Amino acid sequence: MTTGRLRARLIPYLTILPGGLWLIVFFVVPMIAMLSLSLQLGDVVHGFQQVWHWQTYTTSISAYRSQIIRSFEYGIASTLLQIIIAYPIAYWIAFRGGSRKSFYLFLLLLPFFVSFVLRTVSWNFILADNGIVLGTLKNLHLLPQGYHILATSTAVVGGLTYNYLPFMILPIYVALERVDPRLVEAAYDLYATRVMAFRKVILPLSIPGIFAGVVITFVPVSSDYVNAHILGGPTSTMIGNVIQNQYLNTQDYPTASALSFVLMAILLIGVFAYARALGTEEALEVAAR
Repeated sequence: MTTGRLRARLIPYLTILPGGLWLIVFFVVPMIAMLSLSLQLGDVVHGFQQVWHWQTYTTSISAYRSQIIRSFEYGIASTLLQIIIAYPIAYWIAFRGGSRKSFYLFLLLLPFFVSFVLRTVSWNFILADNGIVLGTLKNLHLLPQGYHILATSTAVVGGLTYNYLPFMILPIYVALERVDPRLVEAAYDLYATRVMAFRKVILPLSIPGIFAGVVITFVPVSSDYVNAHILGGPTSTMIGNVIQNQYLNTQDYPTASALSFVLMAILLIGVFAYARALGTEEALEVAAR
C-alpha cells in the first residue's frame, strides 16, 4: 500500500479522533466510574469497597420512583411548551425577519448572558406572592389574596421552559432558514393554501430542527435541579435534587451514582428511540450548524 493511499484511509479516522477522545474522556470514563461506584458499599469515613451490590439499583428506584416519574413529566411538559412557543418565534424570524434576523437573534439571546442561577432567582422575585406580578394583580383584585405560583409544578415547568427556550428556538430557526422559498412558491402555484403549504412543505422540512431542539433541551430539563430547588417546593422535587442531596449532604455516593446512571440510561434510550422514529442524519446536521 502506497503512502498516499494509507494517508487517504487514515484521514477519516484522524478527523474523528478529537471528538472520539472527548467522548471517551468526558463521557465513557465517567460513566464507567459511576457504574463502578454504584455497585460499591461503605461510607466516606471507612471508604467504599467494590462488592457488586446490584440491589442498590432496585432500592434506589423503589425509594425515588415518584421523583423519577415527576422529572420526566416535567421534562415532557416543558419540551412541548418550548416547541409551541419556539416555533412561531423561529418562523417569524426566518421568514419575516428580513435583514434584521441577526439583530432579533441577538435580542433573543441577550438575557441569557446572565447566569442561569441569577435568571432563575429573578423569577423567584417576579413570581413571589406579593411580587411585581402577583402583588399588582392582587391589589387590582384580579386574583384572590391566597393565590400563589411559587412552590408549585407550574412554577418549576415555567422556569424550565424559560431557561431552555433559546436552545429550542435556534435549531428550529436553522431548519426553517434552510427551507427553499421556491418550494413554498411552487406549492402556491399548485393552488395550495397557506395552511396546506405550511403543513405539506414547511413543517416536514423543519422536523430536523424540532428533533435537534428536543434532543438538546429534553436531557438537561429532565435532569435539572436548580429550577425545582429555587421555584419549587417539597411536592415538586425532581430526581436531580435527590442526586444532589445524596452526593453533597447525605454523601451516599453509591445511591447517587445508581440514580445518575439510571437517569442517564433512560434519557439515552428515549433519545435513541426518538431518533429511530424520526431519523437522525438531517437532524444531527441541523444541531451541528
